Amino acid sequence: MTISGEGHGEFVVSRSRFIGWAKPAAREEDALAFIEDIRKAHGDASHNAWAYALDGARERCSDDGEPRGTAGVPILEVIHREGLQDTVVVVTRYFGGVKLGAGGLLRAYGKGAKIAIDAAGVIERRPYLSFSITASYADGERLQRECGACGYRITHIDYQDKMTLTVLVTPEERDALFALTAACTSGSGAIQAGSDVYIDF
Repeated sequence: MTISGEGHGEFVVSRSRFIGWAKPAAREEDALAFIEDIRKAHGDASHNAWAYALDGARERCSDDGEPRGTAGVPILEVIHREGLQDTVVVVTRYFGGVKLGAGGLLRAYGKGAKIAIDAAGVIERRPYLSFSITASYADGERLQRECGACGYRITHIDYQDKMTLTVLVTPEERDALFALTAACTSGSGAIQAGSDVYIDF
């Protein structure tokens, strides 16, 4: 799962102002660029702690001057608890003059991460396989009907000498699509694998 877009929210604890920021990030460069943008926009803040988790178990966090483990770690823990990948979160703190202690900081930075993620909205990103299937017009129309009945996603149809359907299926549906194609085309349908895609829900 990941988040659908950018989100932020803020609150005050013992006169310290906390602002949480969250954004999807598919690459480490994207995550670092977002962190730098927040740092520049809030260069007068006391701290801009951050964490990110990317697909492939790549993750980092920073306390940005807060006591070790009291800022970046709770932000990363919230990302883990929400089951997110490809997500970066920054929590900005404007110190209000009252120390919060380790427990207070853990709670505040965790809350900052949570409200930012909630504001962005959590989505599930599922992998789909793409296939181009070429068949005669009669067989192609039959296959189109059957794919629709099975709930497969037909994203494009090309009409040339023959009919070519671009179909998206889950990895679990791959073998069923191949069997359906063979049945609808009497084995004459040509299947070519395309690029895998992710669809958000």
